[in-house]
Amino acid sequence: MKITQARVRIEKLRKELDYHNHLYFIEDRPELSDAQYDSLMQELRALEARFPDLITISSPTQRVGSNPSRAFNTVDHRIPMLSLANAYDTNDLYSWHNRAKKIIDADHFPMVCELKYDGVAVTLQYQDGIFAIGATRGNGTVGEDITSNLRTIKSIPLRLHKHHPPRLEVRGEVYLPKSEFLKLNSERIEQGLEPYSNPRNTASGSLRQLDPSVTASRHLDIFIYGLSGTENDVADSHIDTLDYLRELGFKINPNNKLVAEIMDVEKYHKEWTKNLDSLDYDCDGTVVKVNNLRYQALLGSIAREPRWAIAYKFPADQGYTRLIDIKVNVGRTGRINPYAEFEPVKVGGVIIKQATLHNEDYIRSKDLRIGDWVTVERAGDVIPQVKESDKSRRSGIEEPFLMPTNCPSCNYCLERNKNEAAVLCNNSYCPAQFTRLFEHFISKEAMNIEGMGGKLGLALIQHGLVSDIADIYYIERDSLLSLDRMGNKSTTNIMNSIEESKNRPLERCLYALGIEHVGIEASRLLSSQLGTIDMIMSATINDLQEIPTVGPRIAEAVHTYFSRTHNKKLVHKLRSVGLFSTSDSQDGSQSSSILRGLRFVVTGRLEAYTRTEVTSSIIALGGSISSTVSNRTNYLIAGSDGGSKLVDAGRLGIPVLSEDDFNAMIEQRPFHDDDA
Repeated sequence: MKITQARVRIEKLRKELDYHNHLYFIEDRPELSDAQYDSLMQELRALEARFPDLITISSPTQRVGSNPSRAFNTVDHRIPMLSLANAYDTNDLYSWHNRAKKIIDADHFPMVCELKYDGVAVTLQYQDGIFAIGATRGNGTVGEDITSNLRTIKSIPLRLHKHHPPRLEVRGEVYLPKSEFLKLNSERIEQGLEPYSNPRNTASGSLRQLDPSVTASRHLDIFIYGLSGTENDVADSHIDTLDYLRELGFKINPNNKLVAEIMDVEKYHKEWTKNLDSLDYDCDGTVVKVNNLRYQALLGSIAREPRWAIAYKFPADQGYTRLIDIKVNVGRTGRINPYAEFEPVKVGGVIIKQATLHNEDYIRSKDLRIGDWVTVERAGDVIPQVKESDKSRRSGIEEPFLMPTNCPSCNYCLERNKNEAAVLCNNSYCPAQFTRLFEHFISKEAMNIEGMGGKLGLALIQHGLVSDIADIYYIERDSLLSLDRMGNKSTTNIMNSIEESKNRPLERCLYALGIEHVGIEASRLLSSQLGTIDMIMSATINDLQEIPTVGPRIAEAVHTYFSRTHNKKLVHKLRSVGLFSTSDSQDGSQSSSILRGLRFVVTGRLEAYTRTEVTSSIIALGGSISSTVSNRTNYLIAGSDGGSKLVDAGRLGIPVLSEDDFNAMIEQRPFHDDDA
């Protein structure tokens, strides 16, 4: 056979196999017997072996086609993979619905109900219809490249059907079917191995195997639940988008349902609460999404959660056990955290021995006593918590919990925050606080100082080589070498990692300080809006609260942190070694600073932009965003139905920009205020 003939036959075989894969794994209506399918696959493998130059990554033979990897590379998510806010009862659900109604100014709007699969969120990127990159959610901004492992999942198309855009990215949930989980555990028991605890953890571990052939042996599956990026608009609604993705060859859950009213959401949720056992995959709730994509854009996101969707959780799995003791630990911000110790109990396939008790008020409200028999559940099937105590079984020997008056680590007198239930140790030299702050500072999301975690970090503290986090940058090579199990190579790697961390952007340095309530998203927002550490340190509570999504709790925490003398000294010490000097949003170029010093407010429904897109553009170009019109506002960008902000702008003489006006401004075309 000539190569031209082989090329034609190979392409025909690939199309046939793709078609039958889709029928079998996605539509569940096979047309070929296993023997017929295997015959086609064997012919294709034989031809590709004879003509290896014709092998492509999209060939069905390449489902397991790469060698074991030593590690996973990282993938930056162009659009963050957000998490969902949770509703645990009808009150939570209706509160979410009412908030959405107010923002979009509509009493009625269709919603899509979906099952919330208990699996692993992934993103899949396609270039010219070919599966190119697959990654985990990671921290929402950066994930791990697991493309080779995802290729082994036969319900993921390696190339798309029909007409498709040049670039397309979808999001989905990889899961291990319950039937496959039972088979896998049966095999492990026969081999004398410990069975796996639950399908979700097994799916996660399977996706992170360094050898794709191991992943392939686990028979993972996937449901695609959304489109996250393409050059072309494909639909006006979420349900139509899913239909479009189904036409391209993706596996969409058949139980998705479009509903008109919130009571229909309740009905859907109740039905699946009763019928979960009929599914071959685990679910921990339903997901409710606003169907209209224009409404989704108007609702936008807050922190790491979209406001246009919510996870309505199923009732939690429960266990019954004895509360042996209530102890406390000290968090990195000085918060004293009580926690329960139980006689081990299995809940939702996981052995539970401890659970957080939040604070003293929480313990009193539930009247928990040491020695009680208690009901334990896993909130959202993840976080163990005590639901209630069984007072009927008390014998009289149970002991009430008393919050300590002094810090268990440094013996400093504890104080209760007047606005919160928290009890705090405000000793900035508390050893327990410093140990946890040190761990946070060097962590991957913060300064990412590789090789310094765990035992080495504790050894540095115990040997007095570091007394605050800035001392990390003053550690000498000989001091590291003097510690147990530290050789020349590992010491060199750590010293290089310390030096490299000096180039982390402002948002990472801010997050690394461990300010209470300030996570990575809040750090990113503060850095992009205020620009420098000096501006953040000098900001008043009112200044901070003018930043969208920064509420009073974050504003007060940031202001309080930087008002303390020892924290100011710490920042100064870190600056002296080169930290806080760079920002991802500031590169010094003219194109990234044309809006520098300008404050914008956005109102109404935009046509060419989503609310997130226009906000991101302003921040990327050096401007800042506020949620309210004031004398400090430079421009109001107004779409249709601008509302009271237009009135405020007119009263204060604030220029109002249309979308075209804003485009002219950022493209640096001539623009005059009197055009507005």
